[in-house]
Amino acid sequence: MSEERDYLLGTHDAEVERLGLQHRVWRPKVLDAWRRAGITVGSTVVDAGAGPGWASLDLAEIVGPGGRVHALERSARFVDVLNRSAAARGLRNIDAATVDLVTDPLPASGADAFWIRWVLAFVSDPAAVLAKLHAALRPGGVAVIHEYLDYGTFAILPDNPAIEDFKRLVVDDWRATGGEPDIGRFLPALLPASGFRIRSMQPIVETVRRGDLVWQWPATWVRNYPRHLVEAGKVDQAWADHVTSVLDAAEADPNAVIVTPMVLEVIAEKV
Repeated sequence: MSEERDYLLGTHDAEVERLGLQHRVWRPKVLDAWRRAGITVGSTVVDAGAGPGWASLDLAEIVGPGGRVHALERSARFVDVLNRSAAARGLRNIDAATVDLVTDPLPASGADAFWIRWVLAFVSDPAAVLAKLHAALRPGGVAVIHEYLDYGTFAILPDNPAIEDFKRLVVDDWRATGGEPDIGRFLPALLPASGFRIRSMQPIVETVRRGDLVWQWPATWVRNYPRHLVEAGKVDQAWADHVTSVLDAAEADPNAVIVTPMVLEVIAEKV
């Protein structure tokens, strides 16, 4: 189970639920990106770093019985969650496999598209992952990517030093594990070097108040991540409690605003 512990926030039920909320927040933008990329009925799609499969389930419903979704995920527990969810929905067009994208061969080839979100930012060798995904596509196959471009845009306004300190610790902790939170800055060079032609790029950042569903995406991160930092011995409980109290105060303030971390959307094709 060592690979389960390698996930920053684990693979337990609370994290499955948080990832489900995250997908619901992003789902409108994701569906639009898939449509513009040409993912449709009958497509074969690789969901790279599928997690507990929230995107895989949507993809399976889009491509239909004549299509296929290869859900590749390092966590055996997340793969089990996905398989149970697919069975409950009667979806038989998902092939879920326990795969480390960096070290393992990918059990997919000739795919029409791949989808990857917030995975390249966490792996030790994003270029190797892109090369494998390139090989898994048919000629002209499409890549749809959502990765952080500028984590530094994240803010809770009015500004509070505790949130800025939280953000700094998150980035330091992230990089200490071998990841790069601003991996989107490297994609305009990494993708052509990996054999892709970039079709479109756009930044995604939102400014929202408490009543907006998008608020819940960074808010749940602020609530959950301090516990990980405490368990890792990087902060004490008093610090974690203070960060949570700042979020509580923001949620009680009708004038408070969250600015989300900036994400880069890329649609590219294999050349």
